[in-house]
Amino acid sequence: MSLPLPWLDDDHTPLPPPSSALGPASQAPGLLAAGGHLTLARLQEAYRKGIFPWYSQGQPVLWWSPDPRMVLPVDEFRLHRSLRKTLQRFIDTPGCEIRVDSAFPNVIQACACSPRDGQDGTWILPAMQQAYLAWHQAGTVHSFETWVDGELVGGLYGVGLGRMYFGESMFSRRTDASKIALAALICFCRFHGIGLVDCQQNTSHLASLGAHEIPRPEFLRHLAATVDAEPVRSWTYHESMWTQLGLRPTP
Repeated sequence: MSLPLPWLDDDHTPLPPPSSALGPASQAPGLLAAGGHLTLARLQEAYRKGIFPWYSQGQPVLWWSPDPRMVLPVDEFRLHRSLRKTLQRFIDTPGCEIRVDSAFPNVIQACACSPRDGQDGTWILPAMQQAYLAWHQAGTVHSFETWVDGELVGGLYGVGLGRMYFGESMFSRRTDASKIALAALICFCRFHGIGLVDCQQNTSHLASLGAHEIPRPEFLRHLAATVDAEPVRSWTYHESMWTQLGLRPTP
């Protein structure tokens, strides 16, 4: 059964408003439109409107704006006792460090190759990787990376617009490596006055760390107040930022 979706014939037709996305009783709740290409202009338009691309091999680009929206308020991040111990051990161990944007191509490739519970294959297709790599080179997409003895062991990437961070994907090659990168992102966001991390869709993993769903209108109001704010000028992680979570940085 076909879905009554707007089709984007070219890269100049504006995306429909998020309110026109398919509802909860449909086959694909939150699906808004199909077609077009992942140009930087289109991606910029989409994220500013609370819309993101998500599609599989053999499909056209599909554009989504789910309601409700999964978000992680940075002040509500749950630092469980075990994770606190892991983070402090990481901070205290020579050779362990957080880097930002030092190996973005490796991060997005690792995210694309990471298996996901309940998913067959990846949505981070080669065209998606190329588009977000170009957006990274334009200074908008950023990776937070967990390094141990010169080896990239985990990380995440997302989109930074104004004082808003849209999380995209994460990966781990060692236990808790992606959680360490996420904790560093939370510290960075608190330090720079970014109040909300967009998680797009509900997962039990993110919920365990403090993420929860909010109505789409509330999410869009937050976007309107943040995407045009003064952007972060320095995407660099400093050890002192760990104090945002009450952790003790290396002396």
